[in-house]
Amino acid sequence: MLDDVLTDLAAEGDRLEALVAPLTAEQWRTATPAAGWDIATTIAHLAWTDEVAVHAATDKEAWDAQVMGAIMNPTGYVDEQAAEGAAVEPAQLLARWQTARPALAKTLAEFPTGEKIMWFGPPMSPASMASARFMETWAHGLDVADALGVELEKTDRIKHVAHIGVRTRNYAFTNAGFEKPTEEFRVELTAPSGEVWTYGPDDAAQKVTGSADDFCRLVTQRVHRDDTDLTAVGADAEQWLRIAQAFAGPAGGGRPPKATQSEGN
Repeated sequence: MLDDVLTDLAAEGDRLEALVAPLTAEQWRTATPAAGWDIATTIAHLAWTDEVAVHAATDKEAWDAQVMGAIMNPTGYVDEQAAEGAAVEPAQLLARWQTARPALAKTLAEFPTGEKIMWFGPPMSPASMASARFMETWAHGLDVADALGVELEKTDRIKHVAHIGVRTRNYAFTNAGFEKPTEEFRVELTAPSGEVWTYGPDDAAQKVTGSADDFCRLVTQRVHRDDTDLTAVGADAEQWLRIAQAFAGPAGGGRPPKATQSEGN
């Protein structure tokens, strides 16, 4: 499983790198849909997170320093690191990310079997860490593509994101201040290839169905619930689609519906 995730992570990173490598210095400063982040900030964040994951797995002193920084500035540390990393020339920033990506892959591939890597949330296995890095690379890749007006090809690599999205259902409820559901949901997602990915019992009373791409965009808060093709059966299932969050940290505000965006233009 780890090999598969690392292969997909590399492919997703390559696709994003192909988007940003040819950009001019001015284009690197193009704003993305993520409030306050341009393309340079986005790539700086990905490079920093890859580096921190390596520290978490290999260098306790460096990892402890990152944890202390997050404790001292819990709501702004990530943005601070991204802004600092983006303050260099694009070629230097790109080279940093190009170094961080394979370093992380090598670290995860060589990490002792059965052990877990410390993280800002619960410790993670190498496969889980690789999946989390895939999710973030994919989601931020959407931000960059949107900023450049590019439509990315949909691939079944997003299964890693879908898996995380389903597994973090209870976390999303708790993080948003709601009681987590006591029963499992049935989730049926149609992949870009047409394959149907299923989770949960066949006879579950509450159910979510729709495209895997919309689901993955929703749980990474890259699309508003109203702009998806997702269908919910049951009040808790519908609530989940309103608060879904597959990433750690405070409950995000998500993206506004397209109708609102149009009204603001």
